[in-house]
Amino acid sequence: QVQLVESGGGLVQAGGSLRLSCAASGGTLWSYAVGWFRQAPGMEREFVASIRWSNGNTYYEDSVKGRFTISRDNDKNTVYLQMTSLKPEDSAVYYCARTPNYACSGYECRDDNHYDYWGQGTQVTVSS
Repeated sequence: QVQLVESGGGLVQAGGSLRLSCAASGGTLWSYAVGWFRQAPGMEREFVASIRWSNGNTYYEDSVKGRFTISRDNDKNTVYLQMTSLKPEDSAVYYCARTPNYACSGYECRDDNHYDYWGQGTQVTVSS
């Protein structure tokens, strides 16, 4: 049984940085992509970034390009989301999720319906 566990959320001032982690257990991520999504109160869940494990290709939502970086650590089976220049509008619960490579490609993976396993989420709050 695959498990994804997020960590690293917290409270930070605008302009600050946080690094989120998504640790996977119970299976390899080689044939998958991992995405980060976020959901603010009263809002729909939205795509933030994704990375294909096998080739390291990355994709970002426009509002986070240049501020967020998604990466992976093969040895630790972990995906990271480095967030810099944080804004109050980045405040949300952040989730990581896994999608098989055959389910979507590139920006098709923005659709959360492609993802089969999800973590429990980690809260990020950016104060102004």
